[in-house]
Amino acid sequence: MSPGDSSVPKSTSETLCFNLSQCLHATAQPLAILRASLGNSRVDQMSIEELRELAASSAVEVERVCTLFNCLQQLVSTESTKPLLSETPILPLLAHVADGVNLLFEEDGIFLRSTLSDGCHPVLINRARTLQALSTVLLIAHAVSRPRDTVELIASSPSADAVRVVVRNLTSHVDVMNAETRLSMAFAEANIRSQQADFSWSLHPFSVQIDLHGAPLVHYC
Repeated sequence: MSPGDSSVPKSTSETLCFNLSQCLHATAQPLAILRASLGNSRVDQMSIEELRELAASSAVEVERVCTLFNCLQQLVSTESTKPLLSETPILPLLAHVADGVNLLFEEDGIFLRSTLSDGCHPVLINRARTLQALSTVLLIAHAVSRPRDTVELIASSPSADAVRVVVRNLTSHVDVMNAETRLSMAFAEANIRSQQADFSWSLHPFSVQIDLHGAPLVHYC
């Protein structure tokens, strides 16, 4: 699977700098809008209705800034701390993630189909970071899907010491993702790579592949 449509550096420090640069660039837009709107010399001459419209539009931009700032905080936190890894059965975790978003998919008429191989063995992961990454990826898959689309959650063991998790929508072709979505994907990737696992994604069609390391001395699924 090829990576996303951006050329992201491979080293951890370069990747972090790239993502932070993207976040700051995205934040500049709503801040510029707020500066232009609130610095308008006509504000003191506006009617109550015009001020209400200004407040409503400003609230949208403030929310965007808060979302982007939260992404920045999460990226820095993830890259600056090493997670504690433990042996974890992967199938119950995947079922838990799917249950958490299933209602959202149902409400929008999007099918979420899970194909979980019984041959999947436990993996060596940080449960909290993996749950967060998988939930984020499924929410992105939901966002790029349309009613009657099918999003697949697939788990398999390509080798004796690895488990592969794929989230995909074979009928979805996304030309571009907005800044918030791209940063959410970067956060999911950072969570997975911080566990020395592999993460790759593509847009045509939308697909995310996560390769997790199997736990040593595997005895059960």
